[in-house]
Amino acid sequence: MPKYLTVLAIARAKPGMETELGKRLIALVEPSCAEEGCISYTMHQSNDDPAVWMAYENWRSEEDLARHFETPHLRNFAETIDEILAEPIDIRKFSIKS
Repeated sequence: MPKYLTVLAIARAKPGMETELGKRLIALVEPSCAEEGCISYTMHQSNDDPAVWMAYENWRSEEDLARHFETPHLRNFAETIDEILAEPIDIRKFSIKS
């Protein structure tokens, strides 16, 4: 079984900013997938609350994830996102145990 790191990053848009948040998040998918160590990187929108978006990511290692946070596309996203987020992004890391 592979030993990789799974990340769930949940973001909530301010009212009226749901589409803009989705646009910015979806723009991260292609460059993130091209990064060394990225196994998968997909974006999801809640079926129950359109303000809630989730990134589902799988990384080869914690080191690969750390490099991801230093990429220009992610740094730019982080520097400009507060204006449309209702709250800080909830980032949770998981490892396979079975």
